[in-house]
Amino acid sequence: MEFFKIRRDIPFMRHALVFNIISTVTFLLAVTMLISRGLHFSIEFTGGTVMEVGYTQAADISKVRATVEGLGFSDSQVQNFGTARDVMIRLALRDGESSAGQSEKVMTALKAQDPGVQLRRVEFVGPQVGSELATDGAMALLFVVIGIMLYLAMRFEWKFAVAAIIANLHDVIIILGFFAFFQWEFSLSVLAAVLAVLGYSVNESVVVFDRVREKFRERAAKGMPTPQVLDHAITSTISRTIITHGSTQIMVLSMLIFGGPTLHYFALALTIGILFGIYSSVFVAAAIAMWLGVKREDLLKTPKKKDDGQPELP
Repeated sequence: MEFFKIRRDIPFMRHALVFNIISTVTFLLAVTMLISRGLHFSIEFTGGTVMEVGYTQAADISKVRATVEGLGFSDSQVQNFGTARDVMIRLALRDGESSAGQSEKVMTALKAQDPGVQLRRVEFVGPQVGSELATDGAMALLFVVIGIMLYLAMRFEWKFAVAAIIANLHDVIIILGFFAFFQWEFSLSVLAAVLAVLGYSVNESVVVFDRVREKFRERAAKGMPTPQVLDHAITSTISRTIITHGSTQIMVLSMLIFGGPTLHYFALALTIGILFGIYSSVFVAAAIAMWLGVKREDLLKTPKKKDDGQPELP
């Protein structure tokens, strides 16, 4: 399906060096932010108090959130779970306060608004559990990267695998750099968004690389320079990119605008990742593959010999 068809190839690779210098600077800035400021981890990673409260009717989440924040818990998380009457509250630990003291203070404030509210469960999530979650999340990210590289190396060629994984890591580091610079809360849902961006970005790279391989295998492309082949492959997938990324971005923006605080950072991470994923697939992955010296022979099988001993032309 195509909304439009571009007749002439756009010379993307002509400007690859300029855009990759911009990418390198952005990447280094993101790394600098991660080192200097670090991520603002949520309660799942740092530890804190988790409360589950129940209401006799649908809870007003915004009102509950305002009440909790009014007690000084600025890093709290308030969201529905199960039904509209059930609310989960996560509180970061503060110096000089116990988990029991925090939950009692919150329940006192909530009962002042609605005497019918009930405390269903309260538990303490220790920093050790949070540290294990952070380690498990980093391992999940590492295994995803290794899996993507192996998949691309088997499906295409090692130069494409290296190019794609650099482009994908470029997207991930830049997302983390944004969260470090603005000190946005990094939670498990944001980690899920980062992993989703990895898969989304590699899918776009596979589409472009598959078109590159297809073009290289055409007899008409024999002798065609690699930059020209890459320009043709990227140009021929633009309509598909606009359809898929455009529709996905509309959905993600809907979550960002109307999803409320619970989905805000999840949708924000996806928004940044999708935008940079389009950019990296064109100007990072394809350009790196070109600079690594990918050529037609890398994507063609070894020619079989005819009966007379002469090799067949690919």
